[in-house]
Amino acid sequence: MTSRVLVSLRVKAPPERAFDVFTGEIGLWWRPNELFRFTPRSPGVLAFEPGLNGKFTETLPNGKVFEIGRITAWERGHRLAFTWRQATFVPGQMTEVDVRFEATGEETRVTVEHRGWDSVPPDHVARHTMPDQVFLRRHGEWWQELLAAYRSTSSPPASRSQRY
Repeated sequence: MTSRVLVSLRVKAPPERAFDVFTGEIGLWWRPNELFRFTPRSPGVLAFEPGLNGKFTETLPNGKVFEIGRITAWERGHRLAFTWRQATFVPGQMTEVDVRFEATGEETRVTVEHRGWDSVPPDHVARHTMPDQVFLRRHGEWWQELLAAYRSTSSPPASRSQRY
């Protein structure tokens, strides 16, 4: 089984809105993390190029663009999947993020699965010398923080202060 992080939450938005905020408004909710940077010069501005095989990029303050990955699934309101790599990964080394959007009444359950960490050696700089369990827990906590910020952005203004 692959090393993975699995995080889920509900947002007060229909699946299409939840998808659009995740992909089109990532700059409003993404919170850089000192441990999990894409490049040594991060943070920059993240963006998804819409559509299958579109790019997931970070534009650094100096204007340089780093390609984090490619879109492997683009199903508006249902699913987004993309590859994820850091600048320190060797060529061909990557992980994958799979995001699902599931209608649940008037809300949408958003589930993020970030898998493939077993392809990154335990002594790799991206793991910060953490044992697998500790690394995955810390990475999962970061995804939880990201999704909490995302929920605030994707919910209508009247409900943004509500917790659920």
